[in-house]
Formats: sequence, C-alpha cells, structure tokens
Amino acid sequence: MDGVELQILWSNMIGIVSEQARALQRIAFSPIVREAGDLANGLFDARARMVAQAVTGTPGHINSLAAAAANLLKHVDASSLKPGDVLITNDPWMSAGHFFDITVLSPIFRAEKLIGYAGSTIHHTDIGGYGIGSGARDIHEEGLWIPVLKLYEAGVRNETLFSIITRNVRTPDALLGDLGAQVSSGMIASQRLNALCDRYGLNDIEALSDEIIARSENATRESIRTLPAGTFHGESTFDVPGGDRITLKTAVTIDNKAGEITVDFTGSSGRSPRGINVVPAYTQAYATFAIRSTLNPDLPNNAGSLAPIKLKLPDNCIVNATYPSPVNARHVVGMYVPFPILNALSQVVPDKVVAEGSGAVWTVQIQGQDEEGRAFTSSMFNYSGGMGARAGKPGISAVCYPTGVSAVPVEVLEAAYPIVFTCKELERGSGGAGTQPGGDGQRIGFRMRTTQPWLLNTVPSRLSEAPQGLDGGSRGRAGQFLVNGKPVVLSGKTDMKAGDEITMITPGGGGFGTLKAAKVA
Repeated sequence: MDGVELQILWSNMIGIVSEQARALQRIAFSPIVREAGDLANGLFDARARMVAQAVTGTPGHINSLAAAAANLLKHVDASSLKPGDVLITNDPWMSAGHFFDITVLSPIFRAEKLIGYAGSTIHHTDIGGYGIGSGARDIHEEGLWIPVLKLYEAGVRNETLFSIITRNVRTPDALLGDLGAQVSSGMIASQRLNALCDRYGLNDIEALSDEIIARSENATRESIRTLPAGTFHGESTFDVPGGDRITLKTAVTIDNKAGEITVDFTGSSGRSPRGINVVPAYTQAYATFAIRSTLNPDLPNNAGSLAPIKLKLPDNCIVNATYPSPVNARHVVGMYVPFPILNALSQVVPDKVVAEGSGAVWTVQIQGQDEEGRAFTSSMFNYSGGMGARAGKPGISAVCYPTGVSAVPVEVLEAAYPIVFTCKELERGSGGAGTQPGGDGQRIGFRMRTTQPWLLNTVPSRLSEAPQGLDGGSRGRAGQFLVNGKPVVLSGKTDMKAGDEITMITPGGGGFGTLKAAKVA
C-alpha cells in the first residue's frame, strides 16, 4: 500500500469515526455528553484492535475503550454475532472504571461477513446507587452493574434488560436517550465504513488496519529509541475528599533497544476505603496519554501506538483496584496519574513536559425538589483549575488537563435545573510563579432555587496539597470549598439548606523555571 493511497484511506477512517462522535453528541440527551463532550468513539477491526479514534473525547474514555472491545469479546463468541446485534457493559474492570461509563459495541457486517466494530463510551447521568461521590463502601453500593449482554439482538431490543435499567436509575429518560444515541452512532459508523469499502473495492479492512497499526507502532518505538536508556523516578502527592493524602510514585524505564517504556507504580498509596480507587484500564489510559502526548502527539492513537507502553501495578495499590473496591469517583486519583510520569520524564525531555496542574476536575451533583416540589437529579458537571506551565509557555487557566472535558455552560445548567450561579470568574494570581507561570484556577458560586433541603454530592481535591512547580517553579495555590463563606471539608453526600451558597475556588497550576529577580537600574 503506497503512502498516498494509505493517507486517503486513513483520512476516510478519521472522517467516519469523527462523524460517529458528532452524531453521538448531537443526539445525546445529557449536558455532560452534549455540551461537555465526556465521551469516546473508536473504530475497531475484526480482531477488536482499535484502528482509529475520534478527535473528540477524553483520554480516560478513549484509551480505556481501546481495551474494552477485546475485553467484551472474551465473553461473547464473535462467530455467533449477527447484523443488528449491539453489546453493552458498564463493568468497571472491562472498560472505563466506574458504573457511570457505559460502553456500547456494535459489530459491523459487510453482507454476512464481520469486518469490524464501532465502539463508544459515555458518562451517563445516573446509574442508581450512591451517585457520583466517593462515599460508598464497596462497589455494590455504587449502582447498577451491567454485565456483558446484548442490548439488541438482530435488531430487536432486549426488553428485559431495558426494563431492569429503567427501574434502577433515577433519570431513565436521559439514560435511555443517551443509550439510543450510542446505538445510532454505531449504525452511522457501519454505514460509512461499508461506503468506504464500496468506494475503494475492499472486502474488509484487515489489510488496511494491519498497515495503520504496524506503522503507528513502529513510529512510536522509533521515538522511544531516540531517548536515553535508564530508569527515572517521579512522585506526586495530593489530597482527596475527606482530607486523606495520596502519593503516586513511578519508575519510568526506557528500553531504547526494544523501543519500549515501562511504568512501575511500586511505592504508591494502597487501596482506599473510599470510592476513589482506580482500575488498571483507567490507570493505563492516563499513563499512556502522558507518554504519548509527550513523545509523539501527532501519531495516530490506536492499538499500535499504545502497544510499546507497559505498566507494572503492585497488588493492593490505589491504581490497581480489585473487586469489591469502591471506584465511583475513580477520576479523583486517576487524573493525577500523568503527573508522576511527567515528573520522571522531565529528567529526559524537560522541554516537552508540563508542571503539575490542579489535576482531577471538581465534580458536582445536586439532588432535591424545586420551588414547585418537582424532584430533580442533575448529571455530573465539572470545574477545572489551572494547568501547569510548560518550558516555553505559561499554563492555561481553567483548563481540564489531563482530561480535556469541557465545562457545561452555566446557561445550560440554569435552564435544566433549579440552580442560580452567583459568580464564575478566574481566580487571578493562583497559578505558581516561574519563568513561565502556572494557569489560574477559577471561582464558581451557586445556590439552589428551592425552599426545601437539598443534597450536594461533590469531590474536590487539592484543598491543602497545592500543585508542584517544575525546574524551580513555584507551587500553585491550593483550592477552597466554602459553604456560606466558611471553608468545609466534604467526603460524601451532604445535606444543604435552602438558601445555602456554595463557593468553589479551584487550584492554580504550578510554575515552570526559576523566576529571576528583576535587574536594578
């Protein structure tokens, strides 16, 4: 396959999976998907290898989805699949790490031949159980567990499964609407992939996927071979809901002969009794993101480019959760996974890494009754702090690094729920000083339009342990969580009174480089 032909076919593949993602966002019911883009879409070959991903999505979803197709097919005989079948699961250990993230996998047929799969993972509004916080004591308190099942069989709805889902969630219309969006986006991918095969006279995509995956893997290995061999250590410490401190330690070993990088998390904090434990697939997702975005961000992200990056996870470790560990708020730790890796890589490629940022997004969920007595349950909505500075550029303010998920606009939230925002502005000066300063966090205030008590479920982090700078840069400023102007530490669902005002001040990012004193004239 010559380079020109391959580039044309590759552009078509990216167009297919990007259209799949755009359709999912347009059709979705929930603001967290429609507005924030908390989703992932991927196109897989018949061997369940991810060939292409959409340009829209979050690393925790995308790179988890890369493993999910093969995980699902361990429980299903691929030869028994038929046109119109749709597989589903939210098993945390098979995909994105907690019940809210539901993965849908649609086989793609050309005539009667299975030629690939269209996959998607999105965060759903509600899945029953505890909710988005970290207060559950084991995974069975966290919501509805959907094993690998057929959501549709030969195009016919699995009515039993639909009934079980409907009766076990607080917002069934939103969840079923979003599931419908996932199924529809898979149908679009199937139509477009068959059209591609028609246009270029292909019976399947196996030769094309072999070429794309092999080239991606070879290019990734070559980029690793340019690095010095050795083992480099990194560490990151942060506080989580309830005030506990978590430390992630990494030993990043570069094997420049094999073109491989191994990340060993030995020495990291042990399992937590709170729902902040991280499953291996989610740890792998953010670890590979940190390395891929540092070494060769322009290469396709697929099974080939991910293959040279290996993980070693010790037993009973917070980033190697085992059953029945609670994992609902796994992002509170998982989104910090890149930082010890980047700290280690700063010893190798200091001009390509970023200083520590605010880390995990601050998630909020509200429940109660509005002024007319109507019940409401919000989807999760997120707020970020500042991004860490880079060697040649300042950190970006109020940007969700490393997740990339957008904030739902306040106008959308105020239209959907009885919430009133009293402020939303940058917290100037909260980024750490340095040759390049860290990005600023933000200040968000809100109250509820209700005369009744209401429930607040939130998981802020870095309220005491501020982000580190790099190469002499200063720490960013830690965050604050205030109720009626007074600092509080929350670790689970909290009863709030009508009229209570919540103020969230998210952390600023760390600076990069020593800030030199100004010369005196």
